[in-house]
Parts: sequence; C-alpha cells; structure tokens
Amino acid sequence: MTEPVGYYQVKLLVQHPGFLGAPVLHLDLGVNAVTGQVSGSAQITQALPPPHGTTIIPYVTGAILHTGFGHDTLLVHLTGQYMVSFPPPAIGSYIAHFSAALAVAKDWNGKGSFEYANHVITDCTVKNVSTT
Repeated sequence: MTEPVGYYQVKLLVQHPGFLGAPVLHLDLGVNAVTGQVSGSAQITQALPPPHGTTIIPYVTGAILHTGFGHDTLLVHLTGQYMVSFPPPAIGSYIAHFSAALAVAKDWNGKGSFEYANHVITDCTVKNVSTT
C-alpha cells in the first residue's frame, strides 16, 4: 500500500466490540498529510429511542503525531463541540465537548477511545471503512 500524500479523506468506525447497543463513533475526516492536521465531522449512534440515539458533532479538529520508531504508529487526537437540547418540557440547550484518541497504523486500523456527554468509551477497535 502506498502512503497517501497531500490531502486525503478517511472514514473510520470506532466501537467497543462485543457490547450490543454500545455507542459507535463514525468519523469522516480530511487529512493534510504534510502538516498532520485533521478536520471533519463525527456522529455517535446508539440503539436508543428517538430523539436520542444519534449525536452529531458537526466539526472536529485534531492532529496526527508519529511515534517515529520501529513500526510507525499514528497517534491521532480529535476534539469538537456539539449542541445538546434539554428534553421537553424543559427549555434550553448547552454546548457539550467531544474528544477522541486513536492509535492506528498507516492503513488507519487500530485502537482508540472517545468521550462525550460524561461517557467514556475505551478499548475500542478503529476500522477504516473508506471506499477506495
């Protein structure tokens, strides 16, 4: 597999295997291979009745660091914010924070974790679901 250069897109699925109904993180990222900057969007899905079940994080940003020794591992850190509305009859909303940490190989498969709305999902598999 040749290493991407310039700017490319990667789609990832981050989930804790073996737990039915657990949150699943879907990432759609643009990667600047020269600078290591990453940006895109995220969506967290979970088997919950509407209006719950889907959390959209419209803009995430981050960076890639390389371990630089032996088998080069890409260390990816992402952050973002999203709006949460109070369920009726309450009125109002607030901004919640999202973060993810991934350790992946050059093919973007590996391990990771993510945090949102006071939930921490660890020991996840990261799978590259990009179509080539």
